[in-house]
Amino acid sequence: MPIIVNLDVMMARRKMSLNELSEKVDLTLSNLSILKTGKAKAIRFSTLEAICKALNCQPGDILEYVDDSES
Repeated sequence: MPIIVNLDVMMARRKMSLNELSEKVDLTLSNLSILKTGKAKAIRFSTLEAICKALNCQPGDILEYVDDSES
C-alpha cells in the first residue's frame, strides 16, 4: 500500500506510549494498534486531528505517500 503510517515514529519522538495516546484521543488500544501497524483501511479526520493535537504534529508527520509503481 502506498500510504505509510508513521504513528510509531511520532510516538517515539514524543516519548508517548500507546496507552497514553489512547487516553488522550479517546480511542481504544486495539483501534490505535491497527492504525499504528498500518492495517487500517481508513481514518476519520476527527481522529487524525485528535492524534495530531495530542502529539503536537501535522498530518504529514503521521501519513506518508510512497509511490510503489515501477518507473
